[in-house]
Amino acid sequence: DLTVFYQDRAYIVEFKVVEKDSEGKALNQIKEKKYYEKYIGSYKEIYLVGIEFSKEKRNIVYFEYEKVESL
Repeated sequence: DLTVFYQDRAYIVEFKVVEKDSEGKALNQIKEKKYYEKYIGSYKEIYLVGIEFSKEKRNIVYFEYEKVESL
């Protein structure tokens, strides 16, 4: 897992290894565990990024991101 701060933005990245194809678990974990909450109010823009790697294919099989509105 990785958090990057750049100017007034925070990027929260979750990496997951999946068996074969994408499962959409990486971004869901960030949202379910609310990793972004502690940055709300401190950064203008917060991006949640989920990246999944296939154990079988040994490559990225899914990538998604979402912007969280910060006050």
